[in-house]
Amino acid sequence: MDYTAQRNKMVDNQIRTTDVTSHSVLNAFLSVPRESFVADRLKPLAYSDNDLEIAPGRYLMEPSPLAKLIQLAGIRKTDNVLEIGAGSGYGSALLAELAGSVVALESDAALVEVAKANLAGCPNVAVVAGTLSAGHAGKAPYDVILVSGSVDQVPDSLFSQLKEGGRLVVVIGQGLSSSARIFVREQGTQSERFAFNTSVRKLPGFDKAAEFIF
Repeated sequence: MDYTAQRNKMVDNQIRTTDVTSHSVLNAFLSVPRESFVADRLKPLAYSDNDLEIAPGRYLMEPSPLAKLIQLAGIRKTDNVLEIGAGSGYGSALLAELAGSVVALESDAALVEVAKANLAGCPNVAVVAGTLSAGHAGKAPYDVILVSGSVDQVPDSLFSQLKEGGRLVVVIGQGLSSSARIFVREQGTQSERFAFNTSVRKLPGFDKAAEFIF
């Protein structure tokens, strides 16, 4: 299979057509081989417009919403970026093309090892293991935090790891009721803005606490 041709088609047919216009983001998707971040049996599907299961209950996000989230973050070459839920490392490889430094946080021990192997050629990426909802304070503060999956809520522990003026991009909600949001840290608090409607796979560990009615 000609993966380069498939990659070009993905960018032209799946990403450009969904209002992704940033040249740097488009070039990142053209540069990073998505097939290198999935198991051999999934390589023929690497450039399909689908989520791909990389571990039980964990998915490589489909290209279009991932590209839109990355564009929304407005990443600069000097930025320090944290990816929450790095999986097999594809998102962090894309971020490495755009940012100065990237921290790839993953909670699944097997995926941590996969990501380390896949990102060995990216000197500006550090793969770390830990609880996703806790973030990674060791390399904070961050200019950008990208949450690679949908969540019910964003914990304060992540907002506190943003720099002043830092951005957090995330999909909140499930199914048809979910949407991408951008939060900007300003004077110790954060503003929130709706960005676009989308539906992506759920990231574990961000469930809302049960509410009891008396």
